[in-house]
Amino acid sequence: VQLVESGGGLVQPGGSLRLSCVTSGFEFRYTIMSWWRQAPGKELEWVSTINLASTPTYRDSVMTRFTTSRDNAKNTVYLQMNSLNSEDTALYYCATGDVPYYWGQGTQVTVS
Repeated sequence: VQLVESGGGLVQPGGSLRLSCVTSGFEFRYTIMSWWRQAPGKELEWVSTINLASTPTYRDSVMTRFTTSRDNAKNTVYLQMNSLNSEDTALYYCATGDVPYYWGQGTQVTVS
């Protein structure tokens, strides 16, 4: 099983980024996927989950700014992040399941 995130980087406040998580080694189309993040000195926190019907759910602080989607043909889940602010600075991970089992290595998002 592999989950590989990409798309992170340095962005100014108010900017946007699109994270991708390319997966392999399991039946992606039958797997709920989630995004998590960990800011420096803080605990890991849940960001979003997308179910098999491609219906996403979000933590309150990102609900109006982030959009999660999936492409089953590409075994990929995306996180479109708009109106970024400093509180979004974190290492972002994708994971299998809403109670994560497999994790990617993370991609750094820095808003400054």
